[in-house]
Amino acid sequence: MTEGQRRERRSAREGGPRVAVHREVRLGGAELVPDLDRTHAWLLFVDGVPQSGVDLADPGYLEFEYVRRIGHVIDLAFPPGEPVRALHLGGGALTLPRYIAHTRPGSRQLVAEVDDALTDLVRASLPLPAGHRIRVRAADAREVVESVRAGSYDLVIADAFAGAVTPPRLTTAEFAAATARALRPGGIYAVNVAAGPPLDPARSAVATVRYSYKETCMIAEASVLRGRRRGNLVLFGSDRPLPVAGLLRAAAGDPFPARVVAGDELRRFISGASVITDATVATNTTASRETSPQPTKW
Repeated sequence: MTEGQRRERRSAREGGPRVAVHREVRLGGAELVPDLDRTHAWLLFVDGVPQSGVDLADPGYLEFEYVRRIGHVIDLAFPPGEPVRALHLGGGALTLPRYIAHTRPGSRQLVAEVDDALTDLVRASLPLPAGHRIRVRAADAREVVESVRAGSYDLVIADAFAGAVTPPRLTTAEFAAATARALRPGGIYAVNVAAGPPLDPARSAVATVRYSYKETCMIAEASVLRGRRRGNLVLFGSDRPLPVAGLLRAAAGDPFPARVVAGDELRRFISGASVITDATVATNTTASRETSPQPTKW
């Protein structure tokens, strides 16, 4: 490590003059940039795509709207302050693991983050709090979720991206079934889906999650649901009723209010959408490789 790298990491940790940190990691170019609106907050970008926001002084603060919506379901679905067992598929700057450790001390958490160089950068520059029980495994998210003991988690949170795209093998019915297997009765699956016009891929993503979970709802801004702009759909699935009424109030009170879609409205949203399977992903991947001069990096 160079002296300049040591200075950058010290400035992030110790509250000195904050300097952006740039590194090449496994999945591209990573940047940790000071958040000018908050004294101890940092934003993570990978290849220019915003990935995470972390406030070292206040891990309970969630910068990104879609992350805040996942925070809502964590707060509402389990008794306040009660430790949970959480499996995170995709790590980034470890925003939600920090949030859970802060709001639910003693929680046991496993993070599957394939980019070990990114994890090294984050842990060195934005250290985890003392006493945390967060374990990060440098492994493929699907391999991890398929290997864990059945019924061992209260929460499975999927937020894994390569650039702005979710790896296709993390979008299938077989993958959703593996997340359901990992959950205990009453556990919750939360997944972030990037959506934009046309909405057909997003509708298929929702239909695929709903195929594996009896109870499903989603939160998104109205303009995203109407296909007017790109944004995030946050889906929740469980084998038990979800806290829809509480989510309605929480989403309506956010800085950027959003809608909660469930029941008949959700069924109308996915009407005619196909369920994504491993077989269809394999077929599409083969076709893409045959027509592209360079293989797609997933």
